[in-house]
Amino acid sequence: MATCNNSGMPINIPILLTWIRIAAIPAFVGVFYLPHEWMSPVTQNWTGAIIFAAAAITDWLDGYLARRLGQTTSFGAFLDPVADKLMVAAALVILVEMKRADPILAYIIIGREIAISALREWMARIGQSKSLAVNTLGKFKTTAQLTAIIALLLWEPIFPFISTQMLGQIALFVAAILTLWSMFYYLRLAMPHMTRAEKTESSNVGKRG
Repeated sequence: MATCNNSGMPINIPILLTWIRIAAIPAFVGVFYLPHEWMSPVTQNWTGAIIFAAAAITDWLDGYLARRLGQTTSFGAFLDPVADKLMVAAALVILVEMKRADPILAYIIIGREIAISALREWMARIGQSKSLAVNTLGKFKTTAQLTAIIALLLWEPIFPFISTQMLGQIALFVAAILTLWSMFYYLRLAMPHMTRAEKTESSNVGKRG
């Protein structure tokens, strides 16, 4: 059960973890702007990668706890994907600025997240949010995306035979392909509802006229 603070906002353990993830974004971004006298580039890479990985783990954890503790709320369902997209967008912007990620691939991923978020909101308004439930394709996309970002943040070889730079760039390309694929998949699912809503709206306009 969720409790509420003075503002009426629901607060429980999963939502608190989500807020912590959002609060970690400025710290994550700030790591890469610290003077090298304070933190060496290698330490910046590892610190940023660890913060991002911890955020990804927290994302899984808050969802698990929400189901396990029976603390799922509509506010938590709204806030959780917002936190994810903010962290991913911040990481991709940093990687593009450091010239570690292809800008086009980053724009594809960020643009898709914005478009699908808008689509989900619209589907929720017409009571069809379950029609766009995350599927296996979306999970593969997320896995490739997280792998790419963590590898590109590290930028240093983990072992002599593992190039994080190559792994990250390949995974980012795969993530971009899966991003487009999943976007068209969700659009195809939403299309009948869009057509139905457009016909209903046109009919209502005709009756008013």
